[in-house]
Amino acid sequence: MLTQAARSTGAHIGAIYLLADEGDLLLMDTEIGLPAQIVKPWTRVRVSAGVPVAAAVRQRQLIWVQSHQEMACRFPGAALALPYPFAAAAAPLHTGSRLWGSWVLLWPASHAYELAPDELDVISRACHELSALLQQAADGGQPLRAAGEPRVLTLAPTQVPDPQHAFAASGYLNRLREGCVALDLEGLITFVSATAADLLGTSVADLQGKPLWEAAAWLRDPVFEDRCRAAVVGQQITSCRARHPDGRTLQFQLYPDPSGISLRITPVVMDHPAQQPTHEPAAGFGGLPRADAFYNFLHMAAALTRALNVREVIELAADHVMPVFKAQAMAILVAEGGRMRIIGSHGYDPEVLAPLDGLALTSLTPAEHVLRTGEPMFFANWSELRQIYPAAVHYDQMAAWAFLPLTVFDDIVGTCVLAFDQPHPFTAQERATLTTLAGLMAQALDRARLYDTKERLAHSLQTTLLPHRLPEIPGLEVVARYMPATRGVDIGGDFYDLIRLNATSAAAVIGDVQGHNMTAAALMGQVRTAIHAHAAAGASPGDVLKHTNRLLIDLDTDLFTSCLLIHLDLQLRTLCAANAGHPPPLLRPPNMPAEIIEVPAGLLLGIDPDAQYPTLQAPFPPGAVLALYTDGLVETPRTDLDHAIANLAGHLTHASFEHLDQVSGTLLDHAPHTTQRADDIALLLLQHRANPG
Repeated sequence: MLTQAARSTGAHIGAIYLLADEGDLLLMDTEIGLPAQIVKPWTRVRVSAGVPVAAAVRQRQLIWVQSHQEMACRFPGAALALPYPFAAAAAPLHTGSRLWGSWVLLWPASHAYELAPDELDVISRACHELSALLQQAADGGQPLRAAGEPRVLTLAPTQVPDPQHAFAASGYLNRLREGCVALDLEGLITFVSATAADLLGTSVADLQGKPLWEAAAWLRDPVFEDRCRAAVVGQQITSCRARHPDGRTLQFQLYPDPSGISLRITPVVMDHPAQQPTHEPAAGFGGLPRADAFYNFLHMAAALTRALNVREVIELAADHVMPVFKAQAMAILVAEGGRMRIIGSHGYDPEVLAPLDGLALTSLTPAEHVLRTGEPMFFANWSELRQIYPAAVHYDQMAAWAFLPLTVFDDIVGTCVLAFDQPHPFTAQERATLTTLAGLMAQALDRARLYDTKERLAHSLQTTLLPHRLPEIPGLEVVARYMPATRGVDIGGDFYDLIRLNATSAAAVIGDVQGHNMTAAALMGQVRTAIHAHAAAGASPGDVLKHTNRLLIDLDTDLFTSCLLIHLDLQLRTLCAANAGHPPPLLRPPNMPAEIIEVPAGLLLGIDPDAQYPTLQAPFPPGAVLALYTDGLVETPRTDLDHAIANLAGHLTHASFEHLDQVSGTLLDHAPHTTQRADDIALLLLQHRANPG
């Protein structure tokens, strides 16, 4: 059925995908017209992937991609992996609400802009028949599933020459002064003329039936292999040059059809040996050979996966796109509230962008056109731009522009503007490649903007859950500092609080809920509220932790919490502490070194309903400073925790006590990995300034 559909529509490549049992993966079951080395990366496709066969399943409709430039707009990852001109149609296989998979056909780029009615009929009938077969197999208790390797079909030749004609054709080719080689889709040599064998430096017997790359290993080169892939996928005549190990330069012309490639090999005569190139570069991007540019863009794609925010995406694009195409400036615009907003730029002065930021979406500009239609626009010079937009104002003093759609799964999220200080005629290859890169940027920007939004929400929630202002208690100076983890963490569970008990006493608390997510933050809010309620009711530190522990167990949470609670009596100049698996507090008496208060450590909260939390009493004289902190201030991999706490006590000893803010800065500055923290840090400093009694 696949071969019949391909032959009826003139397609040269096709594949059928079946949906795996889990429903999130498409497995290639059958293919036609693709070499094995091209098939391998496409045998497993996620339903969420940005490729036509996956989009057909998600949208349950025919996906038609007329050109490589359109592929670059809508499916940039696929366009980058197959940077060759072709048209494609993918259709879902389903019966009613039951999805079975999808299938795809590819045509040369010369295909008409739209599918013809008879082609649509063939595709529709094939969808119906394939889906019916899959439904019938499932109803019979033997549902069809993709095999480990896709089945490979071939388009049978329309006519088979008789032996006499074949013998005559062989004689004709051997008499030519140019070499002739026939390859199947896998690169196996099915025919080689004597002249070709001579040019390749071997014999017909050594070439016949062998892979070209094995028979002539010096042709295993990225440029030549790229030309072969371009010929097979794009079905266009292409050529390249390569140097034989003996120094000769050979010209290869590749003539493809759905069954394979015919190579025409001719020697190249140079006026001077020094003029002989090792290879004639394949068509490249921005003046670079295709292999060099392709490596650069793959490097960019890999780098974009690590970008966490919009600023990083802009910097990566500036590093990997602008130098390749010799662009001098870039700006990213998105639609917000009916206006175009500039969310990032590189190479532009702020004064230049100011008039453009906030323009109404109804304004007639290239950026608006791209945002509305998803079609890229290229202007080789100012005259071309003015021809389409007579009212345009020359803000940036640039000479050429590319306006590229930022598209994610058919949703246009913005426009990327690249500007050049010299007139720049954009080749068809440059247009397609720039559009592909804009698609990759769009996906990274979409993730980055989501990350930025989540980060703002997380920090807002963290601020809401932590106390807005600590109570003022006569004779007690307090400084609290909170520093969130720097990367890869939404929100932490660190918390602190100061509870006024009466005119001369207070309870200081610090803790850490396991985890770095919204669940940890919500539990942190519950723990802090419970501690506050029990402490304000007059319970002792040990009883407060005991009651809070039972609450956590009743909540049946999988998260545990460490907590340190200290009652401070400023009149009696004492403290009473209880500890639930938290790092010990530090106390620096006046004019003395800081010391570690070894509070007996009970179990973490939320483990044992019968856990007990013994208390420890210690002096808290006027002038003394008490430091409570979370493990992010001291704990790092492969570092002894006791040693780290001792170091922190040393820093507290040598800190200047004129201002408590300076003390907190000193301790945070000496925290390990201050610039790149994997954990949050909470710090609570309390100094007994005078005896209120």
